[in-house]
Amino acid sequence: MTFRRFRVLLLLGVLAAVAGLTWLEQSRVRAWRAPLDVVVVPINGDGSIAASETIRGLQARDFDDINAFLERETARYGVKQSPALRVTLLPEGMEKPPAPPRDGNVLKTIFWSLQLRGWVYRQSDEWLPQLGTVKLFVLYHAPQDGVALEHSLGLQKGLIGVVHAFADPRQTQQNNIVIAHELLHTLGATDKYDPAGLPIYPQGYADPELPQRMPRHEAEIMAGRLVNAAGRLVMPPSLEQCVIGAATAHEINVDEGFRRRFASGHQASVAAQDAQGRSE
Repeated sequence: MTFRRFRVLLLLGVLAAVAGLTWLEQSRVRAWRAPLDVVVVPINGDGSIAASETIRGLQARDFDDINAFLERETARYGVKQSPALRVTLLPEGMEKPPAPPRDGNVLKTIFWSLQLRGWVYRQSDEWLPQLGTVKLFVLYHAPQDGVALEHSLGLQKGLIGVVHAFADPRQTQQNNIVIAHELLHTLGATDKYDPAGLPIYPQGYADPELPQRMPRHEAEIMAGRLVNAAGRLVMPPSLEQCVIGAATAHEINVDEGFRRRFASGHQASVAAQDAQGRSE
């Protein structure tokens, strides 16, 4: 065997191992048989005093409404899991993650994705990666009038989320909407809004059976916004006004809980009918 062929086989072996680990990891977190393990790493995104103070005051319970949201919404699809996730708040990170390319170039995006996964691995300071653990890096920024935050993102491969949040206690609940949105991206959920930011009908609407123009009081979590009675596109005040729609539930495999429950009930019914038939 030539050295070149050996290198090719070695590379193929590494790629196969990575693909296998990715499949195993996704199968584990999407089975909904145990709470999701989530680590949150806060980072000062702009070097501000406000961000430093916010990070210093953070506690794991600040993310409790994300767990309450997931418990409530997954239960609607038959998943009885409490808690739905276990959040571990890690010490402040001192290094920012690599920024994604701004031009949307496919090759650049692929390279950046690999670069981000390598960066996350280095941050863990562990020999083996944390398989099955969602890693959320939350970058806090001091609010500035008229200045929007950078776009947050969530990657299914590697279970990585990079969230840009406001360093303001009054924004905690809406920050958690963004965190929950990116968390579901890591589980396979896709965005339900168009390039203008409007929810896509019907999958981007709560109560999709209602007419599109009818105002809503709740938002589909992967749309992130709703059109209110005044016709304005707004972000809901908290996760209490957010839902997981049927399309999102299917993408993150949470409706499998309903299928398992229905199947078990159906099998029990068939068994009972068979037993009754044999006794007659």
